[in-house]
Amino acid sequence: MRRGSVTLHDVAREAGVSYATASRALNGSERTVRQENVARVRAAAVRLGYVPHASAQAIARGSTNTVALVVSDVDDPYFLMIAAGVIDAAEDAGLIVTMAVADRSPGLELQIVRTLRGHRPRAIVVAGSRVDGSGERAPLIEELETYRASGGRVAVISQPDLPFPTLAVDNGGGARRLALELAGLGYRRFAVVHGDDAIRTSRDRRTAFAAGLREAGLALDPGCEIETDFSRAGGYAAADRLAELARDGVEAAFVVTDVMAVGAMTGLRAAGLRPGPDLAVAGFDDIEAACEVTPQLTSVRAPLREMGRQALEAALSGEPAGVIDVPVEVVLRDSTPPRRRGAGSARTVIVGGATHVTAGEGHDIAASSQADGYLA
Repeated sequence: MRRGSVTLHDVAREAGVSYATASRALNGSERTVRQENVARVRAAAVRLGYVPHASAQAIARGSTNTVALVVSDVDDPYFLMIAAGVIDAAEDAGLIVTMAVADRSPGLELQIVRTLRGHRPRAIVVAGSRVDGSGERAPLIEELETYRASGGRVAVISQPDLPFPTLAVDNGGGARRLALELAGLGYRRFAVVHGDDAIRTSRDRRTAFAAGLREAGLALDPGCEIETDFSRAGGYAAADRLAELARDGVEAAFVVTDVMAVGAMTGLRAAGLRPGPDLAVAGFDDIEAACEVTPQLTSVRAPLREMGRQALEAALSGEPAGVIDVPVEVVLRDSTPPRRRGAGSARTVIVGGATHVTAGEGHDIAASSQADGYLA
């Protein structure tokens, strides 16, 4: 008998048990099978060279040995870091990750989840900001609820309005604290580069940063909020307007993601300006590239890899619906050097654990800190 032609019926006959018993013994069904029969079936499968069919196993068990991750953009380091965390948790659980890309389309995201249900993964993790007004929220919830009712497990990332266990970054708190930190460094005039307000992550960060400025007694000047594509290319495209604002006295730009901020810094150089000295730039997420650009990028650190790990662990453990808050921290780097001001008395400014002593002429004469592992 050819090994590739061996069927489960052959294994059952060889072991002297029914087809149903052989299926339950090999496919991990929760129904009780006597241990002596399990041993006989497995021994027969080895002798015959039987290879279980993955689809048949999925039907028998109600799931496969895979977990599915749905991300918005495979080229975005934000999602790649989340994916790395999901893979870490899957490896620990002896599972394999399959990843699908929704291309920032709520309609495609829904279609992917609908298709995944037929593949019966052990769990589905959906990562990506909600897009308001898309009309896909209710159908997505219905698909995920149906999948969960059939034994699947669900977790989501950055979508706190869905009725599933959710890892949620503190976008508002992080952007607000960043505004206060930058004000503490002496910046007074700001610009904000953001995506469409229908993208909730972008809107939450933009509005919270403005609130932080108001808390510091500051405000954005009219015309200093730049809407662009929610991508590196969008950040680059916004650089021409940022350069105009910098020449008009704007001192710092908050760009709502690091990916966009890296694009903006590249665009500023193309426009003849130096990111940092000529226009301070700060981002959000603290992707690995934040430390690889020059100058290194000030950012709000979200533990993206750990979020991915926690999301899958929450799904597999059957965590009840609810929001799992993910704390963030401001990391000051060279892209936002302390701002020099006019003559005045010396002062000490403490920012994020870094102490800056400023002389009377406004020159930073000392900056000592290893806060967060980086020099401010």
